[in-house]
Amino acid sequence: MRWLGGVDIGGTKCAVTIGKAHEDNVEIIAKAKFPTPAAPSDAIRLFVDSLTRLLTEHSQVTLDAIGISCGGPLDSRSGLVLSPPNLPGWDGIDVVTPLRARFGVPVGLQNDANACALAEWKWGAGRGTRNMVFLTFGTGMGAGLILDGRLYAGTNDMAGEVGHMRMEHDGPVGYGKPGSFEGYCSGGGIAQLGRMKAREALLHGAVPSFCESMEELDSLTTQRIGEAARQGDPLAREIFHIVGEKLGHGLAILVDVLNPERIVIGSIYGRQQPLLEPIVMKTLGEEALAYSMRACSIVPAGLGEAVGDLASLSVALNLAEQA
Repeated sequence: MRWLGGVDIGGTKCAVTIGKAHEDNVEIIAKAKFPTPAAPSDAIRLFVDSLTRLLTEHSQVTLDAIGISCGGPLDSRSGLVLSPPNLPGWDGIDVVTPLRARFGVPVGLQNDANACALAEWKWGAGRGTRNMVFLTFGTGMGAGLILDGRLYAGTNDMAGEVGHMRMEHDGPVGYGKPGSFEGYCSGGGIAQLGRMKAREALLHGAVPSFCESMEELDSLTTQRIGEAARQGDPLAREIFHIVGEKLGHGLAILVDVLNPERIVIGSIYGRQQPLLEPIVMKTLGEEALAYSMRACSIVPAGLGEAVGDLASLSVALNLAEQA
């Protein structure tokens, strides 16, 4: 059993957590949430103060390690946050040293996709594997890679940026690139694709059930398109067919290049699995090497909405196990 501290840094909110990790599961003991301060120095002070308060309230806890999960880019070796798009003003901010100095335990930093991959590997759908890929498939599309029983972050923490892969010469935009994997396979990308398809339909006199006028285009969401697809709307189903094919093509690349035994897909895949899975698996059967594919399973994330709370704790556990 290990006592773990976690800090999740988000663009709008942060969370500080204490967890109790057993051999194959984790229990959240206490948690504090607060809006992300504009100034990094204020945020770091709140991290320290919140964790100090939680430890005072739970005097039985003696931390083994602290993990920090934050959007990239970052430098995990130096503990620096390097100007993430969702954290303006966080330019080369050392978030590790203040926590290490205050609490006297190992402190580790990982980008949020890597942290979620560790959580799914330790406690979720990736348990028992040595080669696993985790895909976020939420607001954006990123990956965390567990290779040969270890997190692989790359030369400068940029491994797993699969959302930047070009799937088509044109299409919905992700990572600033039209036709990218993230453009097709993310919440923002699916909404973009839906707006493109709905606008075209409306101009030709057709009225999709999920968007009945041009005025509704800007408010169109992935959730609305998914609901319409489940109810049989033909255009919504066409949109998800495109998404499923692009997801299958992206997975085929990962299967062929990395030869994982499991690919765990988060957020939207789990919510829309009945729509996506048949298309994804058909595309994989056509595109991926059959021998590699036979060794790999494709599954939805096991931790569901809890993965965000557990991500930073998994960074702490990974660090404690390596100490």
